[in-house]
Amino acid sequence: MELKIINKDGKETGKKVTLSDEVFGIEPNEHAIWMDVKQYLANQRQGTHKSKERAEINYTGKKLHRQKGTGGARHGSKRSPIFVGGGRVFGPRPKDYGFKLNKKVKTLAKRSILSARAAEGKVFVVEDFALDAPKTKDYSAFINAVGVSGKSLFVVDGIENNLYLSARNLPKTMVTEKNQVNIFDLVNAESILISENALNHLESILK
Repeated sequence: MELKIINKDGKETGKKVTLSDEVFGIEPNEHAIWMDVKQYLANQRQGTHKSKERAEINYTGKKLHRQKGTGGARHGSKRSPIFVGGGRVFGPRPKDYGFKLNKKVKTLAKRSILSARAAEGKVFVVEDFALDAPKTKDYSAFINAVGVSGKSLFVVDGIENNLYLSARNLPKTMVTEKNQVNIFDLVNAESILISENALNHLESILK
């Protein structure tokens, strides 16, 4: 697939780039995408949930009343789960929700979502540029000039501070460095913008 390279004003630069069919031209594998997103979200979970069981409750261990002769049920501890303030039965314990996913599957997932967006005409290659000052208005003008609607992800060669700060306040756009691209951000973005240098890097690591 061949794309025209545009500048920050949304105009064609006269240069073209040929996207790798191995990365942007495969048949999307939805299951691989689902598995990679599932792993990403699982890794975000802290897993620090914990409730006290009866052995951890700070109550007396004294027997509530005598075993027989009260006319009621026999009880041996106030820490029993049947009492208010007692321990919880099979309560949550700290755990790690992460799981292993083969590198080839993760690579296939990224290829799949990039290929899907490319087929929709939602991939744009942008000439590398920098902003003179951190102004949200300037980045918003850039997005509008490119003609992007909805959520967008801009993959750059290296985070340029003014560019990052300018985009930070816009709720539907995100700027990320080429080495920080993850499947969740790719799936979440309706349009993907890639700088020239970042494109070369992405194709090299995903082939």
